[in-house]
Amino acid sequence: MAEVSLFDVKGNPVAYIAEDGEGTIYLWRGEAVAYLKQEHIYGFNGNHLGWFDGGVLRDGTGACVGFVKEKCPRIPKIEPIKSIKKITKIKSIQKIAPIRPINKPGASSIPLEVFLTGGAK
Repeated sequence: MAEVSLFDVKGNPVAYIAEDGEGTIYLWRGEAVAYLKQEHIYGFNGNHLGWFDGGVLRDGTGACVGFVKEKCPRIPKIEPIKSIKKITKIKSIQKIAPIRPINKPGASSIPLEVFLTGGAK
């Protein structure tokens, strides 16, 4: 899997999924904050953050919080050079994922970076 950039609802590049075989999600500044486990997004702190559904990141209410380039509702802005990746933290025990809500068509009120840093240790 090649690195996949993640954009917020305004088309700003905020994070990316690394090509590390673990689905690690890094912020652009190099901090590992979350990872994918099938369609679930977990933080390194063990919290279930949301779902990764067909290129769309959804929060706990089912609202859109982030997108891959092809799914972004706005024209994605140019991606800056990525910072060097910081050492990945040890993953905490995963909490049980809640029942998945029905997908909402609108954007989440939570900014993508805030959503992802909710998983940082």
